[in-house]
Amino acid sequence: MKKIEILILGTLALLLANCASTRAPQFYTLSPSLTGVGATSTNVSVSVGPVSIPADVDRPQIVVRTGPNQVLLAEFDRWASPLKSNIARVIAENLATVLGTAQVSVFPQSSAAESAYRVGVDVIRFESELGKRVVLDALWTVSSRKSGRTESRRTNMTESAEGGGYTGLVAAHSRALGRLSGEIAETIWEFEALKP
Repeated sequence: MKKIEILILGTLALLLANCASTRAPQFYTLSPSLTGVGATSTNVSVSVGPVSIPADVDRPQIVVRTGPNQVLLAEFDRWASPLKSNIARVIAENLATVLGTAQVSVFPQSSAAESAYRVGVDVIRFESELGKRVVLDALWTVSSRKSGRTESRRTNMTESAEGGGYTGLVAAHSRALGRLSGEIAETIWEFEALKP
């Protein structure tokens, strides 16, 4: 009987030691990358959302492409918040900066229904290659509530993510979202220029 108890206690001690040696998870968040240099203050109101993302990256872990048909779930490198809401927030913050307005909300906030413009984003590819690059491919639509005019476009871009591990990877995604936000802002300015 003593041998069994010793074996059980030894196994438990080994399991606890393995758990203690596991590294703590690291959490990452996307950040706005556009500046308001040259932006004039406007009264433009914009609602960002809904944002959709591919199911394979819609998870807490950062998903890294390791081959043409293979990915790795980075168990200890995770998003601090759900990725689709993280993307919507960053696009909204970028738009607020570049458009020079505080009236940018993330759908479905109550102010979203009254916004002059609605921006929907369907992310087709949100790929990460550690130490190499990130790919952002998105279909997006800007709709004017007043005129009923809608413009749909597609943005496909690659950003370098050399060095910096997961921090560099997340920074590259933030830069790609900044470029996407810039294209959306240009379309909103085009709509504004057509106003009577």
